[in-house]
Formats: sequence, C-alpha cells, structure tokens
Amino acid sequence: MLKILKKIILASNNPGKIREIQSLLDELNIEILPQALFTNEEAEETGQTFLENALIKARHAARLGGLPAIADDSGLEVDALGGAPGVFSARYAGVGVGDQENNAKLLRELAGVEDDKRSARFRCVMVYVRDAEDTDPIVADAAWEGRILRKTRGKNGFGYDPLFFVPEQGCASAELPPEVKNRLSHRGQALRVLARNLHFGKD
Repeated sequence: MLKILKKIILASNNPGKIREIQSLLDELNIEILPQALFTNEEAEETGQTFLENALIKARHAARLGGLPAIADDSGLEVDALGGAPGVFSARYAGVGVGDQENNAKLLRELAGVEDDKRSARFRCVMVYVRDAEDTDPIVADAAWEGRILRKTRGKNGFGYDPLFFVPEQGCASAELPPEVKNRLSHRGQALRVLARNLHFGKD
C-alpha cells in the first residue's frame, strides 16, 4: 500500500469529480478529501472569470480545512453568443434552475444560427493553493472544442453534454462512455496539466 505523502481538499462534493481527480493523482501519493469533511459552507462565486471563481473556491476550502486545496471552475463558451454563457453556465436560465432549463435557453438563443456558426468549447480552469493566502497558485487552463447541436442527444454526463457535439467522436458528449469523456474533456485535460506541475518538495 502506498504511503500518503499529501492530503489535499477538493473544493467540491461531486462524487464523480472526486473519483476522477483521485485516480489521476494516485501515482503522486496524494489523498483527495471532499470539502464536506470540513464544512458545508459553499464559497460565493463572485468572480467575473473562471480563474477568479476557481481561486475563490480553493482559498475558501483551504481556509476552512487548514490544508492545501484544489478547485476548478468551468463552463460553456459559445462563439455565436460572444462567449456566453461562460461563467454563468450553471445559472444561465436563472438561479436554482436545472440542466433542462439551461439547455432549453441555449437552444432558443441559437435558433436560426447555422450549423457552421455554432462552434463552442467547454473551458476549465483548475487551481492548487498551498494555503488560503497563497500568492503563487498553480493554474491549469484547458478547452474542449466542439459545436452546439439543434436537439439533445445521449443520456450520459450532465449540464450541456447532450447538446455538445464532439467532432472527432462523431457524437454528443452525453453519448460518450465516461472513461472516454474523462480522457477528452476540458476537466480531464486541466487536471493532467495540474498534476504534472504539482511539486511538494518545498511545501
């Protein structure tokens, strides 16, 4: 059994995200701890960029848990909408609404837009902070290119996955097996970059 060299709080309680991040960090002998072990208080995401929100969440978790923390902020950027919904992806159709309402609003906003103008990307910014006051966080930024379909497809994933067409796979993100999505996705890409840059010799 590997000796755990580092414990890091993940500023999320999403079981799928915890499993994904833990699997990629196992070889570094890192144990990921969900934020709920330390607090039920969610950070208020007041940033105007993915980076600002990721840092807010990571510093919040580090402050309340007393350990280093990882956090990410991600969303969908649609070129025909000037990059919207962007940082407002989770609440595009309003605060507290679900995926179905957000997807329905996106389709309404893109009504009449030709297929070749429906380019989009999922973007993820992931950060690691050593403590809540860390002024030199490790940052990883990744994007997953695709386009927006005219109707939903697939049952896997969440959020805008049923509307996000992945050209190299010839299907929607929601039609991909989880292991394929994790390999290709913006979050998977960002996490792998972050993992390559984690060094604990001076921590």
